[in-house]
Amino acid sequence: MAPDTRPEPTGTITPALLVTLALLSAVAPFATDLYLPAFPTMVDDLHTSATAVQLTLTAFLLGLAAGQLLFGPLSDRFGRVRPLLVGAAVCVVASATTVFAPTIEVLIGARFAQGVAGAAGMVIGRAIIADLASGKAAARAFSLMMIVGGVAPVIAPLAGGFLVGPIGWRGALAVILGLSTLMLLAVVLVVRETHTEHRRAQLRESRATLGSPLRDLLRRVYLGHAVAFCGAFATMMAYISASPFIYQSMMGLSAGQYGAMFGVNALALLGASALSARLIARVEVRRVAAVGMASIVTATVALLALALSPAPAGWLALPLLVIVGSMGLIFGNTTALALGAAPRAAGMASAVLGALQFGVAAAVSPLVSIAGEDTAVPAAIVMVCTSVLAVTSFAIAGRRDDTAGRRDGSRHTATERPTPRKAVVTLERP
Repeated sequence: MAPDTRPEPTGTITPALLVTLALLSAVAPFATDLYLPAFPTMVDDLHTSATAVQLTLTAFLLGLAAGQLLFGPLSDRFGRVRPLLVGAAVCVVASATTVFAPTIEVLIGARFAQGVAGAAGMVIGRAIIADLASGKAAARAFSLMMIVGGVAPVIAPLAGGFLVGPIGWRGALAVILGLSTLMLLAVVLVVRETHTEHRRAQLRESRATLGSPLRDLLRRVYLGHAVAFCGAFATMMAYISASPFIYQSMMGLSAGQYGAMFGVNALALLGASALSARLIARVEVRRVAAVGMASIVTATVALLALALSPAPAGWLALPLLVIVGSMGLIFGNTTALALGAAPRAAGMASAVLGALQFGVAAAVSPLVSIAGEDTAVPAAIVMVCTSVLAVTSFAIAGRRDDTAGRRDGSRHTATERPTPRKAVVTLERP
C-alpha cells in the first residue's frame, strides 16, 4: 500500500479560528441574500430593467467563481494569509463602491469585483481547514462551520425584508460593507499561517516521487465529490433565485413574510448541519451525505409534480423546506470528501470546487424565471436536473474499483485515509 501523501498538520482548529472562517464564508450569502427583496425598488431607482438588476447577482456569482481560481493557487504558492489579506482589503473597497454606485452598469461592475475579492475568504478558508484536518475531523469542522456561518442565510433575508423599507437598497449594501470590514479585521487578528514555508518546501520535494499535486484533481474521488457538491449547490441557488417570485408573486407574501419563510428554511439547514456534525462521529461520512442526496432528489421531483398540478402554491413550501434542510447533510461532508482526495494541493482543489460551485450557480440562476413570475415549473425542472447531477456524481465517486484504487496509488477513500501523526508546529505570522 502506498504511503499517505497528506502533509503534516500545522496546528489545531480553535473555536476562534472556526468562527472567523465561518465569517469569511458568510460574506457571500449575505451579499447574495440581503438585497434580494429590494430588486423591484432598484428597478425604479436606477431606471433600469428587472433583467439588468438580476445581472448584479449573476455578476457577483461569476466574480466568486473567477476569484476562487485566482486566490486558490496563490495560497498554495505564497501561503494562506497574504492572499487572504489582499482579498479582504479589495472586498472592502468594492463593497463601498456598490453603496455609492450611480448607475446600474457601475453597480454590476462593482458587484463582480466584490465577488472576485470576497472569494478569497471562501476558498482559502476551506484550504485552511484542509491544512489542519482530514477525514471525519474535516467533515465535522466543515459542518460546524456551516452552523456558525449558516446564521447568514437566516439573518440576511429577514434583515433584508425589514431593512429595505427604512434604509433602502443602498443601506442594505452598506450592511455588506460593514461585514466586509469586519472580515478584514478578523483576518488580521485571528488567522495565522497554516501553509508554512517549511510545509511548502516539503510539497515541492514530494513532486520527485509522487508527481505533480495537480494530478490529484483528476482522480475520480475528487471530481465526483466536487461535482456532487456543485450540483447540490446549484439546486440551492435555483431555490434562492426563484424564491422571491415563488413566495411573493405566487404565494402573495409580503417582503417581511418572504424573509421569514426564507429564514425558516435556513434554520432547517442549520439543524441538519448540527445533526451531521454529531452523526459523523459514529457514521461514515458518505452515508450521511447519501441520506441528504436521496432527500433532495425526492423533494425536487415532488416540487415539479406540485408545480405541474393545480394544487395551491402554498404546497410548494413543503418540498422547498426539505430541499434546503437536506443541504446540511451534503455541503460539509462532500466538501471534506473532495478536499481529502487532493491534500497536496488544497488551495487549488478548493479553488476548482468553488469555481465549479458558483459557475454552475450563475448559469442556473437566470433560468428559473424564464417563463415569468407566475409559475414554478422552470425552477422545479432546473432543480430536478441539478439534483440528479449531484446524486449521479456522488455515486460515481463512491464506486469501489480496486484497479482504479491501485492506479491512484492507494485503496483508501478520502475518509479512510490513515491518520497522520500529530505535529506541533508554531503557526507563522505573515
